[in-house]
Amino acid sequence: MWEQIVAGITHFRLDWRDVIDIIVVAYFLYRLILLIRGTRAQQLIKGLIILLIALVASEELGLQTINWVLRGLMTMGLVAIPIIFQPELRRALEQLGRGSIFKRSFYSLEEENFRKVMDELLKAIPVLVKKKIGAIIVLEKETGLKDFIETGIKIEGTVTAELLINIFMPRSPLHDGAVIIRGNVVAAAGCYLPLTENPHLSKELGTRHRASLGLTEVSDAVVIIVSEETGVISLAHNGKLIRYLDEKTLRSNLTDLYFTPSPKKSYQQWSRRFFKNDAEEE
Repeated sequence: MWEQIVAGITHFRLDWRDVIDIIVVAYFLYRLILLIRGTRAQQLIKGLIILLIALVASEELGLQTINWVLRGLMTMGLVAIPIIFQPELRRALEQLGRGSIFKRSFYSLEEENFRKVMDELLKAIPVLVKKKIGAIIVLEKETGLKDFIETGIKIEGTVTAELLINIFMPRSPLHDGAVIIRGNVVAAAGCYLPLTENPHLSKELGTRHRASLGLTEVSDAVVIIVSEETGVISLAHNGKLIRYLDEKTLRSNLTDLYFTPSPKKSYQQWSRRFFKNDAEEE
């Protein structure tokens, strides 16, 4: 057996065309990963991989009914994928036309000290409440918000209370939109968020609250809202809104959302390495 393996390796010849072919395909796959990294498409890719694994497993185990259902889903997926990934496909073609798809990405990942960010938030928010300055502060988690960051003005500044207060001052050109925080950096300000389609919301809730809920319906982001009219602090997550928070309860809720131990910790560590995701380790 070993003699056959050695003989096969000895007679194996890799043509230079094959080398170029492999390098080109590998490079384009790498650029594709960079393109979808930090967007909602990243989560959809994970779902498609799980479906593919389930399809193969059902076929190997002889589960005919499950296999038939999964094959139907995959067939429908071929039609749905261009629709679902329309923003990413459009951006890829635009970058290809500009030649920017071949540029190197300088975005790197670090393990964030979120407690420092939370301390800065809890310094800024009481000032905003006291002066009744409206604010939307988005904290990115595992689902990338690159699509929404691109709608605003890039800041790329370290999170500080002074920076946040100045952004939301009434005469500031960026005060109307949302601030998106990625790790310990203010990624962008003046960002536009999608409005919720929930018809059962109270009419008391304004555009800030509806936009915040809309974002949390399509991502796992955490959004802090300060009402301009009442100065009430609210927290949106997973399509739900918690209102009338004070500094203590806000800190408690943020701590629960970011530091509660999870049995999925090892999976998250692996997925961050594979997908280059900047999810916050719980």
